[in-house]
Amino acid sequence: MVPGADAIARSPACAAQRRACRSGYPPATVVRITLQGIRKSYGSVPVVHDLSLEIEPGSLFFLLGGSGCGKTTILRMIAGFIEPTAGRILFDGQDVTALPAEQRQCGMVFQSYALWPHMTVRDNVAFGLDVRGVKGQERARRVDEALAMVRMDQYADRKPNQLSGGQQQRVALARAIVFRPRVLLLDEPLSNLDAKLRLEMRHEIRRICRELGITTVYVTHDQDEALSLADHVVVMRDGRIVQQGSPRELYERPKTRFLAEFLGETNFIPATVEHAADGRASLRTVLGLLESTHVGDRAVGSQVLLSVRTEAWTIDAAGPVSLPCIQSTYLGKLAQHELDASGLRLRVTELNPPVADRAGQTVRLAVDPAQVIVLDGA
Repeated sequence: MVPGADAIARSPACAAQRRACRSGYPPATVVRITLQGIRKSYGSVPVVHDLSLEIEPGSLFFLLGGSGCGKTTILRMIAGFIEPTAGRILFDGQDVTALPAEQRQCGMVFQSYALWPHMTVRDNVAFGLDVRGVKGQERARRVDEALAMVRMDQYADRKPNQLSGGQQQRVALARAIVFRPRVLLLDEPLSNLDAKLRLEMRHEIRRICRELGITTVYVTHDQDEALSLADHVVVMRDGRIVQQGSPRELYERPKTRFLAEFLGETNFIPATVEHAADGRASLRTVLGLLESTHVGDRAVGSQVLLSVRTEAWTIDAAGPVSLPCIQSTYLGKLAQHELDASGLRLRVTELNPPVADRAGQTVRLAVDPAQVIVLDGA
């Protein structure tokens, strides 16, 4: 066996190629995208600050953040629609920074879908092939393959105004993949859909990207989309990376207050390190002593800020924390309780609650030390 062949066979790129072959759709040329010291300014106003990223071949890579954080600017620089002020963009080690958009072989799905209203679904999907001079049977075959991939082949002769929002989104996806791009770029693709359709299309996008085995960069402000779909997430703020990693790593191990608050609901609890040894610490808080296994290098007496997710608390008759409940909100599969800890309002999410309303009761709580996170910064 060739040295390292086993590791190569288990790599994301090879796995993506195998899925594409099984799907019946021609496998993509899997591309690694590298951003080196990318900066973008408009006049004296910086939008992206010296950003470097490595996007693994065949991965579903998310840029997540609020409006104005620079995520769409990065996507458009990868596509070639915007030229960076400084830095380099590489596809598989090839510098494409100065390469025009039409030569980068990127498929793009826009927030607005941008379908031609006077064209049929088939002709909309074929548009990229027409521009590239693909004709005849090859054109028809590729369009049929793309429509079958997004499960829209039975709607080939309809016009866009005869389709639902979710169906239009599928057509936009088919148009982006029909010419077999090296990279797929998705710019807030689900923001115009209602909640039910967004959920449905999340599963479809994940399926399509995995079956194609194509390197995909997805821009969104929706935390649920990122957590449920991504292989890797970069959270951005003010043109800079806040933190990056797997969805689970970011949710369960945020390093800053901003990220802990941005992803889900949490409680911030000031604390003093009372004892620390072997990566474990006892922390003095208004709730009493809490234990943490994620204290890092903290000296005894240090003032720190803790993040404890609302669902991390367990209502337990033997729990060490005892607090009065101020109010409860019953939501069927869960209840949200607000407790008073000497002026600090502690929020607790209880799944499958046996009691709908705990207001006026004293509630005892426990928490796993692994769920008590000591934050590094703001």
